[in-house]
Amino acid sequence: MSTDEGEQKAYPTIDYQVSMPLSGGYDVIVVGGGVSGVAASIAAARMGRKTLLVEQFGSLGGTGTNGLVNAFNPFSDGVRTLIGGIGLEVVQRAYERGILAPHVTPETWKTGYMKWIPFQNEGMKVLLDEMVQEAGVELRFFTTMIDVLMDGRRIDGLILHGREGLSAVRGRYFVDCTGDAHLTALAGFPYEVGDEQGRTMPPTLCSHLINIDADAYLAFRESGAWEETLERALEEGAFTVWDKHVPGVILMGENYGFLNAGHVFGVVGLSSEDLTRGMIRGRQLAQEFVAFYRKYVPGFEKVVHMSTAPVLGIRESRRIVGEYILSIDDFLARRSFPDEIGRYNNPIDIHIMSPDPEAYEAYASMYEKRYRLPPGESYGIPYRSLIPKGSQNLLVAGRCISTDRLVQGSTRVMPCCFVTGHAAGAAAALCQEEEAPPLALDAGLLRQTLRGQGAYIP
Repeated sequence: MSTDEGEQKAYPTIDYQVSMPLSGGYDVIVVGGGVSGVAASIAAARMGRKTLLVEQFGSLGGTGTNGLVNAFNPFSDGVRTLIGGIGLEVVQRAYERGILAPHVTPETWKTGYMKWIPFQNEGMKVLLDEMVQEAGVELRFFTTMIDVLMDGRRIDGLILHGREGLSAVRGRYFVDCTGDAHLTALAGFPYEVGDEQGRTMPPTLCSHLINIDADAYLAFRESGAWEETLERALEEGAFTVWDKHVPGVILMGENYGFLNAGHVFGVVGLSSEDLTRGMIRGRQLAQEFVAFYRKYVPGFEKVVHMSTAPVLGIRESRRIVGEYILSIDDFLARRSFPDEIGRYNNPIDIHIMSPDPEAYEAYASMYEKRYRLPPGESYGIPYRSLIPKGSQNLLVAGRCISTDRLVQGSTRVMPCCFVTGHAAGAAAALCQEEEAPPLALDAGLLRQTLRGQGAYIP
């Protein structure tokens, strides 16, 4: 992998020593406040464990809020709700508060097949704040984990950096919800990045748009003219890079929505240099796509580009190598597992890694036909896929759980992150109670506990 694809440059090294305050007494420490971290910390705290949640930004929700990806992928397989427990509670409470898109009803998450759930960004931030606080989680915003303290194969504590400087915290069990498996990597446990060459799906910088004529836009999309319109724009040079893979605008209300378009090719996102280049290019692409919508798409003639997200929407970086690697064969077989902690059915969604027609056609075939499960069918997620191989007190949740690359294209999305986060948090709480490493925990006890907390466990 070249430095253009995210590899860090080699620099001279220095030794640096510093003293810092040390706190402890935590039963469970969760790193990362995306939806997996929210679910993990709430689950552990509700089970009576002293829980700390560390988040580098100033709000919870991860890419869903900070990244302006204001819509959950489908919760249902078209027959039943697959996402129960804490994830389902979030959606139900959001619906009761009126912060979901107007067209979303309970049937959307109960029996809707391939039905997304858009939500209002600020309302979701407040709801997640409240749920974490109600559970008794200790929350630290604007705090970044920069190193780990190890005792053999056990994590003893973390080095954190906040506005007050450096500090250290000790805990008994840890949950990596960083998305990038950052804690797992620092602790020295194995992981993989992208495909065989280390290439990853490109990220996207999302935007908020207002002053949309929703009726005109919906009529246009229903007319079947989207494909022809996009082809014409590409032929006329509307974009600096050919890219037919345009997820597009998802409406959140009568006149506003979020723009999920513009692949930032060649960015892995595992270095500050890479992310810097990605943000600059992402803002350029956002301007191109707003201009495209304004010129070519009915309903956007007077659109106003309100903002881009403060962070890139990273689709793929590290995946842990766990005690079990969930494979494409498992997906295709709709496999069940004795230690299953949930099920999901999102299509394999591997975005194009190069801007060319052949890559797009391969993607379309994969997403629309080859790797899409029909209504009523799903695959299981084993508990072992949340355990880094060889770890003694670490669990992982979110888009970096142990899967092969193809299956990560399904498990990476937010509803599945709720499932794995809830399971990881509950497992950490049970490990503390049983005084057992994660791999020794009775999976039957975990499944029984999750079922009692409303998770979908067949």
